[in-house]
Amino acid sequence: MLPLLGDGFEFNHVPLHEARSRTEMQTLIGAHSAPKANLVSFSLGAYLAVEYALANPERVNSLTIIASSAKGLQEKEKATRLRIIPLLEKNHYTGMTQMRLREILAPEHLDDPAIVDVIQDMAVELGKDVLLTQFRTTIERPDLMQRTGELTCPILIVASEQDKLVPADDIREFTTYNPAARLHVLQEGTGHMIPLEAPQVLADYMLDFYRTL
Repeated sequence: MLPLLGDGFEFNHVPLHEARSRTEMQTLIGAHSAPKANLVSFSLGAYLAVEYALANPERVNSLTIIASSAKGLQEKEKATRLRIIPLLEKNHYTGMTQMRLREILAPEHLDDPAIVDVIQDMAVELGKDVLLTQFRTTIERPDLMQRTGELTCPILIVASEQDKLVPADDIREFTTYNPAARLHVLQEGTGHMIPLEAPQVLADYMLDFYRTL
């Protein structure tokens, strides 16, 4: 997606995979962000970015939230992860299962190697230990939704109606507490993996957003 944003941006990646706790993840965000950063965040990273912005409002110029709500995980997803953890511990990890891919992708992308291969390459490169750490340390997340009204920086939220991990209605609730947030909900052709499934649309929304800052 980054090439679609064009020139004029300096990208600093936050290596969350190096952390072994949520506290360490917050430290990494601070260490790898500009003094006044435009945070762009996806899924778990977006929840952590909201948490970081609430704790460090002076460090956040704007916040882009992709495929995430401030509520934490649904009970169904918690149960899935608790079921997966012992299986991961016992078995060799070769990437995401077809069942998991069906949970994170829109049906029309399940057979698209340009998307599936990227996901599997990332999964294998990061490996089982990183996945287990993230599952264990982030499965319990405080509900931050009511606190989102404390955020005063400009906020862009991009969600998908077909996201099976994060209900679009949960993300819409964000604007109940923070009406100034700019919300876009994609209706078709994308599930949870918006940056891979709809990169051009996401880039266009972001460029539009940054022009108003």
